[in-house]
Amino acid sequence: MTRILVSKSNAIIPFISSFYILRSSSIRPYSSLKGKVGVRINVENEVKCLDDAVNLFNRMVRMKPLPSLPVFCKLLKTMINMKHYYAVISLFREMRKLDIPINEFILSNVINNYCLMHRVDCAFSLLPIHLKSGIPFNVVTFNTLIRGLFAENKVTDAVVLFKNLVREKICEPNEIMYGTVMNGLSKRGHTEKTLSLLRLMEQGNTKPNIYIYNVVIDAFCKDRNLDAAISILNEMKQKGIPPDIVTHNSLIDGLCKLGQWEKVKTLLSEMVNLNIYPNVRTFSILIDGLCKEGKVEDAEEVMRHMIEKGVEPNIITYSVIMDGYCLRGQVDRARRVFDIMIDKGIEPNIFSYSILINGYCKKKEVAKAMQLLGEISQRGLKPDIVTYNTIQQGLFDVGRIGDAKKIYAEMLSRGPVPNSSTHCILLKGYFRYGLVEEAMSLFNKLKINREDTNIELYNVVINGLCKNGKLDKAHAIFEKLSLIGLLPDVRTYNVMINGFCLQGLLDEAKSMLRKMKKNSCLPDNVTYNVFVQGFLRWSKFSEMRTFMVEMADGGFSFDASTAGFLVNVVRENPSVLDMIPELHSKNKY
Repeated sequence: MTRILVSKSNAIIPFISSFYILRSSSIRPYSSLKGKVGVRINVENEVKCLDDAVNLFNRMVRMKPLPSLPVFCKLLKTMINMKHYYAVISLFREMRKLDIPINEFILSNVINNYCLMHRVDCAFSLLPIHLKSGIPFNVVTFNTLIRGLFAENKVTDAVVLFKNLVREKICEPNEIMYGTVMNGLSKRGHTEKTLSLLRLMEQGNTKPNIYIYNVVIDAFCKDRNLDAAISILNEMKQKGIPPDIVTHNSLIDGLCKLGQWEKVKTLLSEMVNLNIYPNVRTFSILIDGLCKEGKVEDAEEVMRHMIEKGVEPNIITYSVIMDGYCLRGQVDRARRVFDIMIDKGIEPNIFSYSILINGYCKKKEVAKAMQLLGEISQRGLKPDIVTYNTIQQGLFDVGRIGDAKKIYAEMLSRGPVPNSSTHCILLKGYFRYGLVEEAMSLFNKLKINREDTNIELYNVVINGLCKNGKLDKAHAIFEKLSLIGLLPDVRTYNVMINGFCLQGLLDEAKSMLRKMKKNSCLPDNVTYNVFVQGFLRWSKFSEMRTFMVEMADGGFSFDASTAGFLVNVVRENPSVLDMIPELHSKNKY
């Protein structure tokens, strides 16, 4: 349904236009269908769980007269807030069977319910009910659909739908709809398109407000383009729209990421002069910036300061402190912060658990990570894809292959659905421990099911085969990439070149380099370092000398691995240094 209504620009128009024909036909308006209000029902007091909701619904449909539609609407909305999405669909279908009238608010709730389930296709399937029931479309309905499309990363469909609404004057977009589209675009890196929409708004009837400007400023800050962000800020001020705490938080975040702490101090002073005081988000941004630079003690000092100012840290504040300690390998201190957070009555979420689990896995303390995984379910939380992927990687790092397989099996049976990262971790793990047959079995299964068949996955397989002495198989897969519509990237070529160099097939490696350049894939520092190591490994010093000229001209230099390799070769054969004099001036190792 999505494809019919959205992607074909002319398909939605006759669909919407037919609504106006139906409006003038014999369909009774909703107002004539309203029944008298019966027994007063307080949904909030009566519904505490799913059983309460279902029992109340069954009682309501037996009442004569039926309760008013706002009561049904309130019940559905309460269930949506409780995340009982499938039950909402079931009750809505029951209402249809019982010929209970439907109004625009009920439809909006059910459409939103489908979008929250990431089933925007089903949400679109409800639009014909608007036509049959004579219920007009409104900006809320389409705004919900656009938000649903962005949530499923269907950016093109969302933009096409928005353009159709504007071009065909199906409904007048308000600030909220503009904000939804711009926010969806900016969060996916389409900053210039976000700016273009701002300019479009400025020319139309719906003028941008502080929320709209904040979206654009935040987008530029995320792009680390602080000059453009400040330019938009100045435009906003000239139009008499004063910045608020959200504006300043975006700018502070951008400055922290660039390490411009003096400018951060200046901006904080300006905020206070405008009677805008830092909130928990402001302090959390500052703390995160300090932690990312390894200044965790300074971050804790900021947290003490915020408490003195009467701003209580939240779960995000504690989580960034924990992450800061984990980045420094001080997981026990991160755990202490975690325990302090719980003592203060703040319930940990899956994000805070994942930070600790990652910290323990990095230190190869997988038993503690697994213990935390058990705690998650005890608290009524569900591990997400990041949590499972982290645990799986940690298990492979310590050689617990069987347990890593069990984690994967658990994901397949209970969810979440394994993603590309999951399969890359699995394949790398199998190849790392020489389980080539198991790796290829999984890879072939993914190909058959057409899952995750992206270039990253192929790079893992080609690399794994090369490192396990299966160069011919790796090369065969490489040659088939174009047949399945995948373009090799620089990593793909580097992996193949490394495979040839390890086997001493330097001519084949050079042939691959020529193919790489021919296909407009430029070599990088890794490419040249792989070649130098290959020449050193097979004592092709004269060829290396010629190759190094090209390397230096490209601005590339030895990495730590190549430098170490060279030191070992020079120890055995000091004359190598005389054969490659360029080393003394262009590569300091």
